Amino acid sequence: MAKNEFRIVFMGTPDFAVASLRKLVLNNFNIVGVITSPDKPAGRGKKMRVPAVKQYAIENGLNILQPVNLKDPAFVSELKSLGADLQIVVAFRMLPRIVWDMPPKGTFNLHASLLPQYRGAAPINHAIINGETKTGLTTFLLDKEIDTGRIIKQIEIDIREEDNAASLHDRMMEIGGELVLETVNGIIKGTITTIAQDNKISDIGKLKPAPKIFKNDCRINWDDTCENVFNFIRGLSPYPAAFTVLENDNGSTLNLKVFKTTKEACDEKLVPGSVIYEKDTLRIACNNGCLKVEELQLTGKKRMATTDFLRGIRLGGNYKAALV
Repeated sequence: MAKNEFRIVFMGTPDFAVASLRKLVLNNFNIVGVITSPDKPAGRGKKMRVPAVKQYAIENGLNILQPVNLKDPAFVSELKSLGADLQIVVAFRMLPRIVWDMPPKGTFNLHASLLPQYRGAAPINHAIINGETKTGLTTFLLDKEIDTGRIIKQIEIDIREEDNAASLHDRMMEIGGELVLETVNGIIKGTITTIAQDNKISDIGKLKPAPKIFKNDCRINWDDTCENVFNFIRGLSPYPAAFTVLENDNGSTLNLKVFKTTKEACDEKLVPGSVIYEKDTLRIACNNGCLKVEELQLTGKKRMATTDFLRGIRLGGNYKAALV
């Protein structure tokens, strides 16, 4: 089938998905519909925020659908009327079978890990938190269980020590667009050979999950190794952000989000959570070293360099970071 005759429906919501949609548009694929989440109120003014995918679709004159309920008969009927040969999912919701099983060439998803490792909603965060030095991207066909379908293509990506969740996200976003492009071309040409994830599990051993991260999951445990805390902080930076509570002898507390640290040696006798602050530096002890806090945010304030934070606040009393 010619590329201009091959009908594609694209499903996605955030910036991560835009890179893949852009690749398809720039390469003149026939995008007959874009499915994205409904607009939502955001910020203090509760103004309606348009999803990034919708904004790109508007700018490029694409047909947009924003269903609230993916099982709504009216939506299912409208989707069917588009006559898609293939559906592509990038950073969207879980689809009901009536939707993912609709097109003759199936529905494939772009996932930000080397499946079957890191199945779940937050693979980028969890890979960094776990201290991985490599991760990757996978395109796979949707099946009944989430993130378990047959693998189409994979690409390995290095995780650098200076990476945080944002920098790795942005790098994977662009590479993911290329992988989506390769996958679609392979499907059109009929050159794709898929692999069952079960075949890879026996080689991998223990699987590591990547569940959604909630606020309570983001509290820093200073009674852990310097390396683990360092990875935890960068794996949650800049969002949802690791946090800690500093308490002093006077009962005062400071709630801080921590975005960037560097590892340093320090007095081995220091109790984990001990805070060492000088004129322009703030260090917090772990159980085998210290982390120098480079960027942070006090509740109600802007994110800033620690040197700027210490210029604007007097840390009186003997502060200590509360342990989990």
